[in-house]
Amino acid sequence: MKFAMTVITAASALLFAPQIASAADGKEVYDKACAGCHEKGIAGAAKLSDKAKWAPIIKQGSDALTATVIKGKGAMPPKGGNASLSDADIKAAVDYIIQQAK
Repeated sequence: MKFAMTVITAASALLFAPQIASAADGKEVYDKACAGCHEKGIAGAAKLSDKAKWAPIIKQGSDALTATVIKGKGAMPPKGGNASLSDADIKAAVDYIIQQAK
């Protein structure tokens, strides 16, 4: 019984590890793929520090913002120009941006 619980616990940790890692990587993804434009406001990108500009954007919700980043919008190419990013990476970056811009 003890062995079975150990196996179940280990398997659960492995299943949820990618989700935990991607959530923890939001800042890293932002720094690599988003900051280039969102720190300086390039091509009309909302600066991360501009809380007033982000307020109506954030009201759309995390899922809508994630979908927008995945598809691209205006001057922003799909996935911020980094096609190798997973949808989970994008979601982590969006969640990071939302937390920073509130």
